[in-house]
Amino acid sequence: MTNGTTLVLGATGKTGRRILARLRLHGTPVRAASRSSRVRFDWSDPGGWDAALQGVTAVYVVAPRVPGPVHEFVARAEAAGVQRLVLLSGRGADTWGDSPFGLDMRSAEDAVRGSALEWTVLRSSNFDQNFDEDVFHAPLLTGELALPAGAVPEPFIDIEDVADAAAAVVTEPGRHAGRIYEVTGPRGITFAEAVDLISRASGQPITYKQISPAEYTATLVEDGVGEDDAHHVAEMFVLMERGLIAATTEDLATVLGRAPRTFEDYVVRTAAAGACRR
Repeated sequence: MTNGTTLVLGATGKTGRRILARLRLHGTPVRAASRSSRVRFDWSDPGGWDAALQGVTAVYVVAPRVPGPVHEFVARAEAAGVQRLVLLSGRGADTWGDSPFGLDMRSAEDAVRGSALEWTVLRSSNFDQNFDEDVFHAPLLTGELALPAGAVPEPFIDIEDVADAAAAVVTEPGRHAGRIYEVTGPRGITFAEAVDLISRASGQPITYKQISPAEYTATLVEDGVGEDDAHHVAEMFVLMERGLIAATTEDLATVLGRAPRTFEDYVVRTAAAGACRR
């Protein structure tokens, strides 16, 4: 176990805030950093990085939306005496080939894996919580989720499992050094199946509709998403339809010694919380 301070970047985000709670409960000294935290961290403002890194032993890293900054950040971390890096990346990142999706994550992986520090990469499938905390939620509340995803299954993972895995890696130095974990849920389901489960558990009539990537991009832009970000999200679905990242893995069990939570478990919890109530 370690008593060094862990810097959690993206501390107010979906994974960051959950990891912070786990590390605090574990008794691990933490430093929460984000654009809105007391310790401010902004990928576009390197002037504040050194203060955030001072006295830090380990860093949890979520890649910025653009390629490049993590390379300089890793150099600053090495100079500051950081010993370990834990990076959240995307499922099967080294299989994405010529896809324009995820250049930010692949750049971050290159920076972390090329460093002289102890590192671990957690490559995650799509989070279950994208249906109640992110871009899929608002359409569900209207009664229809329309995406460019067809019959290729996705091994959705509960973000609570991702947070458990990240906290375990941070608090077990040495055990996970140089490892890339491809963390997935226990089985793959299609988006249509996912929406059906959410509809049934919530008691709300919700349907799924498959549309083209171009249609989805246009919908996101109409909803106020920047055009570059909209294209990026749509390209994720194009990549998923290749089927290269559809398989489940046993990596979460390797880290935690237990099976991942099921999508049904997530659906029951969110339905009980009223996440899809209109």
